[in-house]
Amino acid sequence: MRVVIAHNAVEDTDTPDARDVEVQVTTVAAALRALGHTAIPLPCTLDLADLKERLAALRPDGVFNLVESLDGTGRLIHVVPALLDALSLPYTGACAEAVYLTSHKVLAKQCLAAAGLPTPAWIGPFPEAAPTVAAAPDPTGPGTPWIVKSVWEHASIGLDEATLALCEDKQIAAARLPERAALLGGACFAERFIAGREFNLSLLVAPAGPQVLPPAEILFEGYAEDRPRIVGYRAKWDPTSFEFTHTPRRFEFPPPDAALLEGLTALALRCWRLFGLNGYARVDFRVDAGGRPWILEINANPCLSPDAGFAAALAAAGVPLGSAVERILAAAGRKSV
Repeated sequence: MRVVIAHNAVEDTDTPDARDVEVQVTTVAAALRALGHTAIPLPCTLDLADLKERLAALRPDGVFNLVESLDGTGRLIHVVPALLDALSLPYTGACAEAVYLTSHKVLAKQCLAAAGLPTPAWIGPFPEAAPTVAAAPDPTGPGTPWIVKSVWEHASIGLDEATLALCEDKQIAAARLPERAALLGGACFAERFIAGREFNLSLLVAPAGPQVLPPAEILFEGYAEDRPRIVGYRAKWDPTSFEFTHTPRRFEFPPPDAALLEGLTALALRCWRLFGLNGYARVDFRVDAGGRPWILEINANPCLSPDAGFAAALAAAGVPLGSAVERILAAAGRKSV
């Protein structure tokens, strides 16, 4: 097969999170070539007419979609999949609609809440709508901290541990939305902060339905009591930082965690089906002190870099990265099961 690897164009001046897509392109291209396919990297910009012409000239059998943003904004992550739909070109991962819904974190939370799935209460978004407190249950009552997050941007953009907007209550959080929006990709919301454990569950397409890979827990080693236990920008992208070196993931758990892990697995599968995901995905959770899980985000096309969480989950499951790429490619253009 001739497979175009569509990815967001990268500049030398881009931040580490933006440049990481180059690592993904190299990884996927090597896997495709090892499988006997022709791999053709194709950087994408806002010039969709040019992109359409280049795709017509390349005549690919399919597209491996690694586009995470356009023109530096995650708000446009769904544009290239939408173009591929218009051109009737099969592509990997979730469809354009699912990419849009899951990338807009507030819309995703609205879908989760409507389906009866647990997601923390939220305020916003700002400025798309007047800030209001969502009608989601808040079992902890008054005095619970809230966190201000970007509506569109992923990779913990805007969640710098040194300037983290962790608010004492929802009124303070609501008041901070206008001042934080410009720092968070132009749109933000506030979410009830779940103090507790953090888990990531990766999913991979399989013949009998999505396979949930071994759950991963992020550990916060050596964190002082006053340091927020959150995987922020430094923890993901600054190898020299305390946060990066003190947030390892683990895949082995004691027997008392069995019921919790089973519950997380069931919730991850429900997210897959709710949003019509395909190929691969990751669901991020927090678990409160009472052992109750809360869904934070759904990543429809998670990072495929060798050092990322998805690759680690594949390794824990004994699935070679090349085999995962083969499965993802085979599922291109299918509807979710």
